[in-house]
Amino acid sequence: MFRDAAGRVRSPWALVAVLGFAGTSVSFMQTLVVPIQNHLPVLVDASRSSTAWVLTVALLAAAVTTPISGRLGDIIGKRKVALALMGLLLAGSLIAALSQGLGWLLVGRALQGASMGIIAVGISILGDQPDPRQRVTGIAFISASLGFGGAIGLPLSAWIVQVGDWKLLFWSSAVLGVLNFALIWLVVPRSRDSRQRLDIPGAIGLAVGLSGILIPISQGPVWGWTSPLTLGTSFGGAAVLALWGLYQLRIDEPMVDLRLLSRRPLLLVNLGTVALGFSFFISEVAFLQILELPTGTQAGLGLSMITASLALVPSALAMMAAAPLAARLTTRYGGRVATCVGALTSAAAYAFTIIWHDQVWHLILSSSVLLAGVAIGYAAIPTLVMAEVPLDATGSANGVNALMRSIGTSSGATVTGMVLAASSIEVGGTEIPQAGGFVTVFVLGLVSAAASAGLIWLSKPSRRRWDAGRRGVDGG
Repeated sequence: MFRDAAGRVRSPWALVAVLGFAGTSVSFMQTLVVPIQNHLPVLVDASRSSTAWVLTVALLAAAVTTPISGRLGDIIGKRKVALALMGLLLAGSLIAALSQGLGWLLVGRALQGASMGIIAVGISILGDQPDPRQRVTGIAFISASLGFGGAIGLPLSAWIVQVGDWKLLFWSSAVLGVLNFALIWLVVPRSRDSRQRLDIPGAIGLAVGLSGILIPISQGPVWGWTSPLTLGTSFGGAAVLALWGLYQLRIDEPMVDLRLLSRRPLLLVNLGTVALGFSFFISEVAFLQILELPTGTQAGLGLSMITASLALVPSALAMMAAAPLAARLTTRYGGRVATCVGALTSAAAYAFTIIWHDQVWHLILSSSVLLAGVAIGYAAIPTLVMAEVPLDATGSANGVNALMRSIGTSSGATVTGMVLAASSIEVGGTEIPQAGGFVTVFVLGLVSAAASAGLIWLSKPSRRRWDAGRRGVDGG
């Protein structure tokens, strides 16, 4: 039992449910606009290259603001930051719903993306709870909510668009913002403030540098990978991050403690997270395309958007079903073993898909097994992170780890798009990816999942574990 912000006694499972619902809600924002993406040029009277930012800006905002949100949680209190993030979700949804053109729609989507920081903050809140079983199980559920919300959001968004105006998407997300704000206000306990200060120049430098790296990754196919704009933005982002890193090493209370994160266990865990995120998003991009491509093509199965989305719902349910298993594996064998089991499960699913991917049931089965493995890995990784950092740095460390996951997913989506584009041929005036291209990306998914398992296995815990006994977590 614990006491909420008003001093009332609450069940710890209420906290798990509220934070899991918040994680699912913000993950829904990732795929919210996918059903209308191809129609946006007409809906907002803008070019296709401009409307592509409606999806990109949310993912970019999530990547940039998540580590900052985690650090703010360590300094001013995690409950306050959680409420602020839900406020951003509500504000962004209202701005997008009321927008009359592309500009304000992009502002709204950026604010919606910024709310993704609730997942890292929620993991840190649960990491502070005293009961090991409830703590590990809660972290497993909120980690699984990342994929669950995105996957369940596809058919739900498509259905909302079919039954009403496209702005109903944003009015629906506004309702989610209100519900989550109220639930967090009622259930999440106050956390202690810190006497540390926020490194504002460090936050700005991180945001600018990451934007310079992530924007070319997402826009490279549109701008051209060798265009001056792509190369200039990439090199500029890298230069800013290099200067930012030197600055972080020189101050006493940095935005991100690079010395702590450069220690071998945390470094390998974060690299393993990038590889697992890369593997995860290959399936998100490739499976949906196979399901939707016309049956006359080499690889297509000819399903509509909503039917294809429904075919992937079992994989979302598998992620949530895998959360209790992830908690048991982590509690019994440690986070390192649990993560390796999850990553190798995903690798085995890709091995199946390389051979069998020409029937709908093939993809339903492989995506369900694959995402169950991802869920186990995502659930266990935060325990490895929190066992290696002091209590007043859990938010920041989880925020950086979430950033690594975003870098992995963004890279996975981009590489998948490049490989499929390179394997495409023109059919009836439309570029159609060939079966060989899909097999190539499935091989990349297998390799990256196996690499994640290898990196995590090598991340043996350091001799000095921060408060590991109180948290009840172990790297295995």
